[in-house]
Amino acid sequence: MALTQVDQGLLGTNAQYTGFKNRIINGAMVIDQRNAGAAVSIDNTSSYTVDRWEIQDNTDGVLSAQQSTDVPTGQGFVNSLKITATTADTVIGSTQYSIITQYIEGYNVADLMFGTALAQTVTLSFWIKSAVTGQYSTTLQNSGGSRINPQSITINSANTWEKKTVTFVGDTSGTWLTTNGKGLTVQIYPALGSSYLGSAGWNASSIFGVTGQVNFFATINNTLYLTGVQLEKGSTATSFDYRPYGTELLLCQRYYQAYQYQQGAGCGFGYIRGNSTGNVFWVQQLAVPMRTTPSTITTPTIGTASGNFTFLNGEGYAGTQGSLNSTQATPNQVWFYFTGFSTLGSAQTNSWAYVVSTPVTFAFGAEL
Repeated sequence: MALTQVDQGLLGTNAQYTGFKNRIINGAMVIDQRNAGAAVSIDNTSSYTVDRWEIQDNTDGVLSAQQSTDVPTGQGFVNSLKITATTADTVIGSTQYSIITQYIEGYNVADLMFGTALAQTVTLSFWIKSAVTGQYSTTLQNSGGSRINPQSITINSANTWEKKTVTFVGDTSGTWLTTNGKGLTVQIYPALGSSYLGSAGWNASSIFGVTGQVNFFATINNTLYLTGVQLEKGSTATSFDYRPYGTELLLCQRYYQAYQYQQGAGCGFGYIRGNSTGNVFWVQQLAVPMRTTPSTITTPTIGTASGNFTFLNGEGYAGTQGSLNSTQATPNQVWFYFTGFSTLGSAQTNSWAYVVSTPVTFAFGAEL
């Protein structure tokens, strides 16, 4: 059957959008490598929770953040990001704030052509549920915070899932990175001080929210849930871009990778070799090339206590436990150099990596 001109046009539109119309990674909050659903307390600091989502708090309150299974009915989502006000702050100071942030890599938004006369209009959409009704602010900004566009959304009903859509006219001014730095930042504000509030629209004067912003922290145990976050080219919000779980995980691993190993499973780490001076070299090949050389490398404690990681000579522990001496990293792999072990065997014999009792995690971060 021949396709009509209308059919061909629809196919062209769908083909353009298939797979990666959404510039947000992990918008459905399904990947949580760091915490596996456990709550993270955030008090005057910032922390990544579910992958790619950073929560910042600069209030007199305290919040916790975690992956949740509370989702809007009938939309196909299975997870959301939940934040809870575990300590209240009844009055937000003029320079205080709380922010839910995703930094988008410049490579992934270069075609939006922000900072040029051809800047494209984009639309942000998401599902949100909050105990506090009223006006919230959401913002796009560049890497230096010199170009900012705040817009408002309104929560109409307490503790009810609502879909929100905001359209941003592309910015023809400013500097917008198009390589592996912060190309575009998307933020949603549960609380924002008066010094940062003003009118909607592009500005260069630290206006991050719209006058009338509510205070999510007004009452202890207030909750806010977020899922289905999508940023796409155009002035219309389309259906959520569901990507395969494995694809979403690989996208997240460009910025953070965590490897958990069970007891006795350490031999899967890679190439390990000991020598008579008690030195051990080990290389971790990364699942995908990271955005840049990892800036954070987290390793378990060396030793024979439960929950530690060590090396074996045959079936026995080394006589003296060593320590991590240094690391060298590229976007593709990380080399570990351990020193101070004894009785690992003669030069150039294998020394097996071993997890003692409970699982351990190696993690590598190259966040924006």
